[in-house]
Amino acid sequence: MADIKSLEHPTVKVPYEILNKKFRTAQKTLDREVSHVQQGVNELEKCLQEEDVKAIEISNLLGGMVDKLQVLKRKAEESISEELTATNVCKRRLDHLKEHATIVGSSSVSAGTLNNWRRKRLDRMVVEYFLRNGYYNSAIMLAERSDIKDFTNIDIFLNSREVERSLSNHETQKCLLWCHDNKSKLRKLKSSMEFNLRIQEFIELIRKDRRIDAIKHSRKHFPTFEEEHLPIIQRAMALLAFPVHVEIEPYASLFDLCRWRSLIEQFRQENYKLFQLSSQSVFTVTLQAGLSALKTHQCCSESSENKNPLCPVCNEDLNKLAENLPFSHCSQSRLYCHITGLPLNENNQPMMLPNGYIYGEQALAHMAKENDGHVICPKTKELFSYKTVEKVFIM
Repeated sequence: MADIKSLEHPTVKVPYEILNKKFRTAQKTLDREVSHVQQGVNELEKCLQEEDVKAIEISNLLGGMVDKLQVLKRKAEESISEELTATNVCKRRLDHLKEHATIVGSSSVSAGTLNNWRRKRLDRMVVEYFLRNGYYNSAIMLAERSDIKDFTNIDIFLNSREVERSLSNHETQKCLLWCHDNKSKLRKLKSSMEFNLRIQEFIELIRKDRRIDAIKHSRKHFPTFEEEHLPIIQRAMALLAFPVHVEIEPYASLFDLCRWRSLIEQFRQENYKLFQLSSQSVFTVTLQAGLSALKTHQCCSESSENKNPLCPVCNEDLNKLAENLPFSHCSQSRLYCHITGLPLNENNQPMMLPNGYIYGEQALAHMAKENDGHVICPKTKELFSYKTVEKVFIM
């Protein structure tokens, strides 16, 4: 269960956060509609207390009450439906994880069933990796082929894609709407996303030489952020005195279009925090952990002769990924034949050549069979008779 606890946190946490958000949104919506109904009740009671009340007035008020009650009913049904959908997603994912516990705890279940479950988990990791790196179509195709769409967070990434696209087009409205929808959570995270968007809007107005509009914009939006971001606001306001192509820092950096890429990256990281997703994908973390667990000093040798052909870290592409990872901690060493990569044990006993190099018995016997009873040391290229090879005993 250790791997489930460490790898499957986003699988359950994300739908829970979605359910929590829908519940809070529904609560606000229903409270607002109930207050409208209560307001209608108060108006009706006030009208009934008057002496010269007309039937048409009461009829109009009752009609308004009916309309408000119908709106309340419709909003309640919509909210319940959305919450049930989110709850079912949580349930399906929990059932999927419980399936793993059932497989592991049962002695009658075949190894193939467990491998199929693990294959689905790997596909889920790859789907998330694709989504994080912008390969949306590939992610959707893999999820549909593996029948794991209910266990992935595709909808979240597709929604964030729309915001990222708008930012890449130098538009802020969708991102500001996202900030408004998640205002309470962003406040808890002490996010500066909305402030940076307002600053960027101010800069773009100056870039278009609409300086009066920029001043109006600053008066409308900047006072909200003065307490926390006053130095940045002062620096931005100074842009009013400079041309767009100013080369003086820090004003030149404020006009740099690279700021839009920074906004996209900030949005991406803030969105991960909202759903308690890590900055790295589970696939990346798992791959790095596996490479680090297998990495030895031999894997980093410049000579290809020292590398094990069966070792993933010795693979050229994976070796680059493992370059900055720590070496594995081996409390118990295991010996492997340099020629075949097979373990040295009672079935493949270690044998020493006269020059001191040790290889597996199977490799040397096969080599001697092909070379008329002689073996060639892969390291030194020396030729020896197989009869001179000695068995090694490891204490």
